[in-house]
Amino acid sequence: MIQLDSISKVYRTGDSEVRALDEVDLAVAAGELVAIMGPSGSGKSTMMNILGCLDAPSSGRYLLGGTDVSRLDDDDLADIRNQRIGFVFQAYNLLARTSALANVELPLLYAKDRSRTRRALAALDEVGLSDRAHHLPNELSGGQQQRVAIARALVTEPTMLLADEPTGNLDSSASAEIAQLLVRLSEAGRTVVLITHEAEIAACAKRIVRLRDGRIVGDTAGDTAGDTAGDTAAPENRSGAEAG
Repeated sequence: MIQLDSISKVYRTGDSEVRALDEVDLAVAAGELVAIMGPSGSGKSTMMNILGCLDAPSSGRYLLGGTDVSRLDDDDLADIRNQRIGFVFQAYNLLARTSALANVELPLLYAKDRSRTRRALAALDEVGLSDRAHHLPNELSGGQQQRVAIARALVTEPTMLLADEPTGNLDSSASAEIAQLLVRLSEAGRTVVLITHEAEIAACAKRIVRLRDGRIVGDTAGDTAGDTAGDTAAPENRSGAEAG
C-alpha cells in the first residue's frame, strides 16, 4: 500500500542544510495500523507531509497503492489527496454552526455527489455517531467531535487514513476511545498511519516506527510501545524548518 524508497527531504537556508528525512525506507501493507513516533525534530511532521502528498521529497520514491506520487505536479497531488487520503488532525476543524452530518458531507459537496447524505450517514454509523447526526459541534464532547472528523475523513472512501496527533486535545478516556476506533477501522481493512508522541496511543498499533534525526531507528511490535515513552521528552537536537 505504502512504500518509501530512500526518501530524503532537505531544507536549505543560506549555507545551512537540514536533512529532515535522511534516506528513509518504509513499507506499510494494506489494512495495517502503523504508529510513527519520535521526539521534536525527529522528522515526524515531514514524513506526515510527504505521506499525505502535502510536500514532495527532495529525493527517493514514494509509491501509494502502486502509483509513484513522489514526482507528481501540484494538480495531480491534489487529486491524490482528495481521492486516496483521509486526514485527521489534532484540531477537529469542524464548522461550528453546521451539523455533524453536514460536516461529514463537506468533502462530497465539491464532487456534487448526489448520494452524499447516504454516504455521510454511513460514515457516521461507522464511527458510532449515527444518533448524533443532527447535533452541532458544541453539543458534542471532544471525543465525539473527533469521531465526526474521522467520519469526514472516511466519507470519500480513501486508500489511507492519516491521523496526526488525533488524541492531542482529548482526555485519557476519550483518547482511548479514538485509539480503539482506529484499531477497528484497521481490522475492517483500512490502512491507518498514526503520528503520535503518546506511547499509550501508539501501543494500539501493530507496529511502531521510531524516528530520530530524520532516520528510522526502530520498527517494533505495538506491545513494546512503552519502551519509547522516553522519546517524548527528548530534547531538540537539530535546528531547521521541521518542528516535529
